[in-house]
Amino acid sequence: MEYSHSDAELIKQPIGYWSWAAYKAVVSRTRGALAELGTTQPQWWVLAQLARAESPRTRDEVSAVLRDYLDTGQEALDAEIDATVERGWVVAESAGGRLVLTSEGREFFDRAAALQDELWTERHSGISDEEYLTTLKVLQRFVHNTGGQAWHH
Repeated sequence: MEYSHSDAELIKQPIGYWSWAAYKAVVSRTRGALAELGTTQPQWWVLAQLARAESPRTRDEVSAVLRDYLDTGQEALDAEIDATVERGWVVAESAGGRLVLTSEGREFFDRAAALQDELWTERHSGISDEEYLTTLKVLQRFVHNTGGQAWHH
């Protein structure tokens, strides 16, 4: 890969711009690919939270994890959870209102998970695990150094 600037120039470039450009590129690519599959990124998050949970979760439990993902507000998240129910991917159990995947939801989750694996491979092309780990640690330090808060589950 050819970089946009020499090392001497790049060292003076703003992290805010490059982290924003990376965010925009990754999120746009992810959302576009999921849209082609017929879902949204927040719906994928809901399905993933339910599919990977050790036991069924309530709407409040799912919302507590996801409400701060990429500034997704509670109202928007509620609409996305409702959409997974309307699409027949998720049902609320009568006892306790716990959300569970339907067989159609599990099948769709598996397809979307395979797509996410493909996107992961695409994003990480030419990037070693060591480079990726260093990048995440450096970004976490930027967040810490600027008094920000970040958390990902």
